[in-house]
Amino acid sequence: MIEAIWVDEAVTELRPDFRVLAVGAYGLRGGPSDDRSRAWLAEAAEAAVPPSHENIAAWQDAYRSFGAKPQRTRPSVDALVRRVPPPEINLVVDAYNAVSVRHVLPIGGEDLAHYEGTARLVRATGDEPFDAMDKGEIVVDHPEIGEVVWRDDRGVTCRRWNWRQCVRTRLTETTTDALFLLERLAPMSMDELSAAGDELIARLREITPGVRVESRLVGPV
Repeated sequence: MIEAIWVDEAVTELRPDFRVLAVGAYGLRGGPSDDRSRAWLAEAAEAAVPPSHENIAAWQDAYRSFGAKPQRTRPSVDALVRRVPPPEINLVVDAYNAVSVRHVLPIGGEDLAHYEGTARLVRATGDEPFDAMDKGEIVVDHPEIGEVVWRDDRGVTCRRWNWRQCVRTRLTETTTDALFLLERLAPMSMDELSAAGDELIARLREITPGVRVESRLVGPV
């Protein structure tokens, strides 16, 4: 799966410094939030930076580059640090949200059982379907033309780079195979990105000691 992930040149032209560390985890045995994941979230909250942090400012600039307003639709890490400790979701989501806050970078998680085809980061044509939750009901929405989105063969999996994930591929307590996307912009260093990936993998192995993990850095050479 992760060998085929790609970033479109139209996105690279917006931010040549963009890199994504893709982590595939296979054979997860997750579950509901517990004392262990609550401790991860609490530790992350203690280390949380203010929304003015340079990593968050870089993502706000990236949103403006394709016409989004980051004060209205915030980059995921921006939204997380504004509501620390992060909300409890489930073991696996708590793990990557804690890493996101601690290392100040957006992280997305996808359930591969509901994924179709290759993950790719592109600029939207505007007609791609995106299933979202509205007042407790699933509705089909569409991105704006030129919006930066993650997608698969079926439609958009995450709008506005890392703002909101679709319902279809979100991680649940029963997810066994997952894809994690750790997204980096300068001034975050590549060593910092690698450290975030190592911490996430350690958390996944704590959740499931026998989990099989692979990773790959995706971006311009």
